Amino acid sequence: MKLDIRYAHHPEDVKRYDTAALRRHFLVEQVFVTGELRLTYTHVDRVVFGGAVPTSEALALQGGKTFGTPNFLDRRELGIVNLGERGRVNVDGQVQSLENGEGMYVGMGTASVAFESDDPAQPAKFYLVSCPAHTTYPTVHITRQMANPRKLGLTESCNVRTINQYVHPAVCKSCQLALGVTVLEPGSVWNTFPPHTHERRMEVYLYFGMAPETRIFHLHGQPQETRHLVVANEQAVISPSWSIHSGVGTGPYAFVWAMAGENQTFDDMDGLAPGDLR
Repeated sequence: MKLDIRYAHHPEDVKRYDTAALRRHFLVEQVFVTGELRLTYTHVDRVVFGGAVPTSEALALQGGKTFGTPNFLDRRELGIVNLGERGRVNVDGQVQSLENGEGMYVGMGTASVAFESDDPAQPAKFYLVSCPAHTTYPTVHITRQMANPRKLGLTESCNVRTINQYVHPAVCKSCQLALGVTVLEPGSVWNTFPPHTHERRMEVYLYFGMAPETRIFHLHGQPQETRHLVVANEQAVISPSWSIHSGVGTGPYAFVWAMAGENQTFDDMDGLAPGDLR
């Protein structure tokens, strides 16, 4: 298991970042590596996220000094989405198959979690997001049919999309983690506009389902001091609570969003008008 650590940043400092610094601190350019489990630990709400792409051998989450506990989930909870071929998740000896697009919630106190692919030549791609937890909730296998869909947006503003809530109070219990998959309809390019902030929650975006030449212009920064990150397929963005949440693509795409913070109220956000942005 490989771990990259990212530290938190004050927005006044981020104003001075050039493109290279912004990408170094907030963009994860390689989430999925065949045969590896790679994670990023951000000190923004102590969220851990990353990818597991098992081939001939299982890949297991590990605890240790970085997390301060013997096992990874001793004081954490975990959300999983499989973005690859069919695979298996072994949770304390109980094995669950996950098809493409299916997810899982794994509760605090789980001693072992390991990932396997049914076919090493066509591996699963498990995307993982974890945050601190205060109590234990049951492990849940989340099928596509179980996900709670919310259709939002307008054709004339090019942002018609379905927000499929996976780890969410409407689907399963969790302490603070919320996670889902947003799919845009053909011809829509904005994942949300006008943008918003949510002071009580951070967010991580993983963009996927993109052609090699497609790019996302992910808007970042405070409303009066915006920046952007140019994002390719299967790259992830750390979005602190003070940053706007919005992005536009040059072609079709989808994304996994995950949030952690003080509440799970999906609509608890501070909306912004286009004229508010600078």
